[in-house]
Amino acid sequence: MTAPSHDPRLDDIARSCVALHVRMTARAVTRAYDEAMRPSGLKITQFVLLSALSTGVFKSVTELADRFALERTSLTRNLQLLAAEALIEPVDCKGRALVYAVTDKGRAAIEAAIPYWQAAQERIEGGLGRERWSETRDGLKALRRVARGAG
Repeated sequence: MTAPSHDPRLDDIARSCVALHVRMTARAVTRAYDEAMRPSGLKITQFVLLSALSTGVFKSVTELADRFALERTSLTRNLQLLAAEALIEPVDCKGRALVYAVTDKGRAAIEAAIPYWQAAQERIEGGLGRERWSETRDGLKALRRVARGAG
C-alpha cells in the first residue's frame, strides 16, 4: 500500500479556515467559563440566557434566538432545561409568542454565579489585555456581519 500524496492545500485549510479557528476558540472559551462557573451549578450558556431573560427586554423566544445567533431549537431545549430547574417560567403574553421570566430561584442563581463569571472574565480578558480584547470583540462583531452577508 502506498502512502497518500501530500496536498499542500490541506495544510493551508487547517492553518487559515475561519470556521475551524472560530469553533476551536469558542469551545476553549466555553470550557474555561464552564470550569470556572462549575461551583455555581450553571454553565455559561445557562448564565447568559438567565441574564438576558432577567432584563425583560426580549419579547419572544425568536427574538432571543436572533439576538444571540442561536438555533431556535437549541434555544428552546436550553429554555426547557432552565424551566425544569424552576429557574425560569413561561409568562402569559398577547399573541402566540412564548416569553419566559426569571423566577426568584433563577435570580438567586444569577447572583450566586456572578463572582464565578467575573473570575473567568477577568482571567481571559486580563490574559489578552483590555485593549486587545476590545479589538478582538470588534473583530468578532465584524466577522458575524460578514458571515450573515451584511458585509
